[in-house]
Amino acid sequence: MRLLFLACLSPKTGNCTTAERIRSHVEAAGHTCELRDVSEFQSAAEVANLVAQNPPFEGALAIHLFKAGSLLLDIQVPFGVIFGGTDINEDVKVEQKRVVMEQVLQKARFAVAFTDKMKEAAELFLLSQSCKIYVQPQGIKTEAAEKFCWAEFLKNSGVSREDVDDLNVFLLVCGLRRVKDPLYLVEAFSEWHCENPQNVLVIIGPKIDPVLTVEVEAVAKSRGLPGPGEEPTGASCRLEEELRCGKQLGLGGHVRRHLGGHGCWGARGGQGHSRECSRGAE
Repeated sequence: MRLLFLACLSPKTGNCTTAERIRSHVEAAGHTCELRDVSEFQSAAEVANLVAQNPPFEGALAIHLFKAGSLLLDIQVPFGVIFGGTDINEDVKVEQKRVVMEQVLQKARFAVAFTDKMKEAAELFLLSQSCKIYVQPQGIKTEAAEKFCWAEFLKNSGVSREDVDDLNVFLLVCGLRRVKDPLYLVEAFSEWHCENPQNVLVIIGPKIDPVLTVEVEAVAKSRGLPGPGEEPTGASCRLEEELRCGKQLGLGGHVRRHLGGHGCWGARGGQGHSRECSRGAE
């Protein structure tokens, strides 16, 4: 089955990483999947013309009902959509966008939400299409590499402790950018860390927004905490590789059941990020 897959493919973003995971599993299941950036198209008519070209596409997928799904409204083949956080948290507040999202949901063969709350919000804010919405968590399963050293990784992250087994380490995979601002979490976690120094927060992710990165560094410095380090080496690189190779719970069977394909497919791999900011003992 030949599928067109539309998504926002800005580098180092969750959308881009998720889209690549899904594409790889669609192809691993024996389908052909062409992943395209929504920025390449100006209208739904352009996408309809692309789908009808020889050889034609037999189905389509999209991440984000408004940004990508709206470009599929004119195609004559079945398609599925995957809710993005922007759909539910922002776009439903704009009447013009909400109307378009309802049209996309009505025409789609199926829709996937990553959480129960996202599905509930979709049912609340959009016309009821409950039977079409499936909840598929983005769970990541990883296995530690044989040569990975947890103590070395924490030391490279700025956590200076001899006995790391007693630490409660919370790992946040998060590229530093304003729309995913982790500052509120850093400030709240600082209070918790002061109450119990064994609670440690480690953030790994690229410096997407230089201005926000400076703010995060300032917050860490004001509390006497380790700031962002250099590019990852050694243990940090190995953890990054583990995140990329992790297996994510699949968006199983939707192509086969709803678009007429064969076999099951899913999404895998965590976002591959370099270490960005760490929290350790004061």
